Amino acid sequence: MNKELKLEILEKMSTLVTAGFGLVAALAWNEAIKKLFETIFGKQSNLIAMFGYAIIVTVIVVLATVKLGRLVNKVKEELNKEEKKELDELCEEREKVNKVNK
Repeated sequence: MNKELKLEILEKMSTLVTAGFGLVAALAWNEAIKKLFETIFGKQSNLIAMFGYAIIVTVIVVLATVKLGRLVNKVKEELNKEEKKELDELCEEREKVNKVNK
């Protein structure tokens, strides 16, 4: 088996394992939130309560996703700035070396 195939298999396995853990975490949070609603509102299993739960959870997920997306973009921007600065410094050093060698 070549290295590229091994790497691809490892990447797929990593993705599957991460997704599996994500599902377990989501199910755990689902149960915790259900218990919280049960504690606050009592054991209401009517349609309105179920839709209310779904809407509130959806809003929380959307807000968390937006916040995480913004955080990721901010970190990417900072990394790009650092990489650009390092590249600019390397270019300046190269220009100095070229001037000395002329």
